[in-house]
Amino acid sequence: MKIDVITLFPEMIQQGASYGVLGQALTQNKLSVMAHTPREFATDRHKTVDDRPFGGGDGMVMMAEPLEKTILKVKHNNSKIIYLSPQGRPFSAQKAQELSREEHLIFICGRYGGIDQRAINTHVQEELSIGDYVLSGGELAALVVIDSLARFIPGVLGHADSAQEDSFSQGLLEHPAFTKPRSHGEQDVPKILLSGDHGSINEWKRNVALLVTLKKRPDLLIEWKKQHQQALAEASGRSKKRPSLWMKLIDFYRAMPVKEKKVLALEDLNLEELIGKEDV
Repeated sequence: MKIDVITLFPEMIQQGASYGVLGQALTQNKLSVMAHTPREFATDRHKTVDDRPFGGGDGMVMMAEPLEKTILKVKHNNSKIIYLSPQGRPFSAQKAQELSREEHLIFICGRYGGIDQRAINTHVQEELSIGDYVLSGGELAALVVIDSLARFIPGVLGHADSAQEDSFSQGLLEHPAFTKPRSHGEQDVPKILLSGDHGSINEWKRNVALLVTLKKRPDLLIEWKKQHQQALAEASGRSKKRPSLWMKLIDFYRAMPVKEKKVLALEDLNLEELIGKEDV
């Protein structure tokens, strides 16, 4: 994948993309990230690329012409052009996975009072937001999006399934993780993780992920339920003789040792709230 970022501060992008997993991906040529500045196409000796907005208002607005010339410099037939904006569609893991399949992405980073709407009308195919707040510019947002989507590019992560196991990738939060030593203070790694029984471990991880999501982000669990309604109905068999997945989860939690609940930070989970909900 090729990524071009249009910004007034190209060093922010080049430096930010040079660390960690993303930096390794660049070194290994799994993707390329290049930054370009509209100042290259400014026509005065001060390299001016912004001006005061018509009608008044706070801040300066980036002018359409230098932006347009920068876009045309890097654009080709398969380019997808995205403007990082607080007015954009909320960014998500699903969107990251979708963008990871693109051949060429161009990110436009606004500054000051934004960019001239005419540049957006003419060239931008999508606006993305990383949250309901305002930053000084789009550079940090661009790096967030690039780092997130890069995890879905084959070969970027060490394990092929790593991105699929991250929080949000399956609509749920990820289960807690543990490493050496097995005991730390009075907290022990859950025994199932040391068993070597991968089938049981995977089932345990899924149940714990459901419980963690219920505790921290119940809104995600509601959405997950909607998306998995048919499969869940088949799992429960619509029969009183077979417990629903929700009741199985309650039984799983009840059978969990107290020390295990504590090490998973689930000891204060409200079972009454669980039981009071509809079957998942």
